[in-house]
This record gives sequence, structure tokens and C-alpha cells, in this order.
Amino acid sequence: MNAIMQPWPWYVSGPLISLVLFLLLWVGKNFGMSSNLRTLCTICGADKTSDFFKFDWKAQRWNLVVVLGAIIGGFIASTFLTDTAVVNINPETVKDLKELGFSSAGNAYLPTELYSLDALTDIKSVLILAIGGLLVGFGTRYAGGCTSGHAISGLSNLQLPSLIAVIGFFIGGLIMIHLLFPLIF
Repeated sequence: MNAIMQPWPWYVSGPLISLVLFLLLWVGKNFGMSSNLRTLCTICGADKTSDFFKFDWKAQRWNLVVVLGAIIGGFIASTFLTDTAVVNINPETVKDLKELGFSSAGNAYLPTELYSLDALTDIKSVLILAIGGLLVGFGTRYAGGCTSGHAISGLSNLQLPSLIAVIGFFIGGLIMIHLLFPLIF
């Protein structure tokens, strides 16, 4: 039981991800989470207002099951399979985050200063989450997919647009963490 409560090493999780991708390729499916938002919007009637949402959403039911599985799996993992030990983060990173005002660094997977219910009363936290969410949504639409779709599925299919998107994701992440993050916090 102890092995399931610890992070799995790359040599276990990597081949499992590869196996899932091989099976998806074998049955002619592409992995990606962001396409589910389009499917959900179509189910809710967005196809009546925009041509972008006019497609056969029933062909994407399998992907909605993937999202449901991710939600259920996340709940099971966080409720029953979580070790209460301190999160293993580089001590230098913890020190830097605490200097920026994240006192929960090293004690939580997500900073409680941004992701707790108390953060909803802080206008700065709400703006950061709202603007960040809009930028992620815009970037996902502009890039034609999310990080999981491009980095996992697209690269395994040797798609050049996915390689370009992944390089862009990394450059954007570096700009954010080294230039924008210190300015915001």
C-alpha cells in the first residue's frame, strides 16, 4: 500500500502513459483535455450561436469519460491515497516562495494564498485567477490544444505544430516564472 501512496518514478509512469497513447493511436483517437470544453459547450447549446461548436459531439463521448475518470481518480487519490507528509520541494524554491509571501510553500501542493476559499475575498487573488484562466483558455484555443494534447499526444504523433506549441509553452513558462511572477508578487 505504501508504494501507491508515493509518487511513481518515471520508469513506471512513463511506460504507462506510452501504453495509453499507443492504445489511443490504435483505435484512432487523440488525447487532450481542452477539447472537452468544446464538447460541453456544444452539449449546452453553443452550436446554435457559433459554427465552431457545430460538430458531432457524440463522437467525443469517450473523451468525456476520460475527464470523468480524471475527476473521480483525483478525488480518490486526494481523499484515500494521500500521504500527509510534507511536499518534497527544493529548499531554495521554498525559500524563494516564502520571500514572495507564500507561507504555505513546502506544506501544500497548491499555494493556499491563491487556492483557498479565503482567497476569494482578496481582489488580487481573484484577478490573478480570472486573468490567468482567460489567458490559458485563449492560449489553448490559439494553439489548437492544451499542453497534454500537444506534449503527450501531438509529439508522439510527430506533429510539427505540436513541437512548436510545446516550445512555446516552455518559453511562456520561463517568461512567467522569471519575469512576470516576481512583478506580480
